[in-house]
Amino acid sequence: MTAVLPAKHERPTGGRLIDQFEYGLDAPICLTWELTYACNLACVHCLSSSGRRDPRELSTAEAERVIDELQRMQVFYVNVGGGEPTVRPDFWHLLDYAIGHDVGVKFSTNGVKLDKARAAQLAATDYVDVQISLGGATAEVNDRVRGAGSFATATRALENLADAGMKDFKVSVVVTRENVSQLDDFKALTDRYGAQLRITRFRPSGRGADVWDQLHPTQTQQRELYAWLLANGEKVLTGDSFFHLSALGESLPGLNLCGAGRVVCLIDPVGDVYACPFAIHENFLAGNVRDEGGFQRVWRSSELFADLRSPQTGGACTKCAHFDACRGGCMAAKFFTGLPLDGPDPECVQGYGETALAARDLEVVTPRSHIDHSHTGPVRGQPTLLGIPSIPSKICDESPLAGVELR
Repeated sequence: MTAVLPAKHERPTGGRLIDQFEYGLDAPICLTWELTYACNLACVHCLSSSGRRDPRELSTAEAERVIDELQRMQVFYVNVGGGEPTVRPDFWHLLDYAIGHDVGVKFSTNGVKLDKARAAQLAATDYVDVQISLGGATAEVNDRVRGAGSFATATRALENLADAGMKDFKVSVVVTRENVSQLDDFKALTDRYGAQLRITRFRPSGRGADVWDQLHPTQTQQRELYAWLLANGEKVLTGDSFFHLSALGESLPGLNLCGAGRVVCLIDPVGDVYACPFAIHENFLAGNVRDEGGFQRVWRSSELFADLRSPQTGGACTKCAHFDACRGGCMAAKFFTGLPLDGPDPECVQGYGETALAARDLEVVTPRSHIDHSHTGPVRGQPTLLGIPSIPSKICDESPLAGVELR
């Protein structure tokens, strides 16, 4: 990461929020915490290459200490994911522990554990938000990416939450080439259950790197998505996923800023802290919560985060008339497609990303995450619900639902 000024600077006290946030905050606005790599699915676009649990994952006591620390830092909420967080045996305990220590929880799930009883429990709990993941507004589109039967599992969870009277739960969708034409259908589906739609950008991270060329939206679809967001943005959450589209004209709602290491970061199941939830790679590893000083020391003192919070060059993008709108786009998308971090986003709506991709040295190998917990059984690389793999080295690690009858 290239900085044009020394690494340490004072954060402005006035002006635009985006100018202040570029220098980082005392605590993250959004902390993503992947509790486990275990998952009962093998989605083709999984950004964390999840499947098998890692035996080194944080213990219950260690996770509680992290929550205690987040409370002291006054982190408002954590975005919990995985893997599939609900297959971790202590998930419900940690959920209650966080809420009891003034840390709200937003968790993403494929719905496999959300039966009527759990839905009723969640509906009666304050400071918790639930996101059900879908890859298509129909089983045909969804199950091609997320696995046979996964659409039925997700919609059953939605029904259970709605029947329990849960308010403001979400349907979370990663926008791909196959489902971008279903945005109206997604909106109708969420309205039917009294939920809210949340859409995010598809990044070439984890297993997603293998299918990004085939699944990321085309330039035409990007423009259609932009028009749809302008028309529906007030009713749909995006989490600043699509700030690169602001270069098409009117800015989309949100900060329109890459918040990596500035206002967001990721804690993975073994306690490693990464600058961005979409950049699980050793280049963006800032430290570990098990180290002396814990998470707070990593957030406030790591060299990587200090570098990210220094004023960055925009490279050739600063010459573009749209730079102030898109800020050069997504760091993770550039990195995992082999583009320089101070260059254009691979999905740059002005076409500069396509030019940069075409100009890449064909002999250069694009970066890949050093972490892969994909299933080693017959489902590896296939989007399908799991049975028990044929020859797992350790059955509970290979399949978190081994021996459990799914109804």
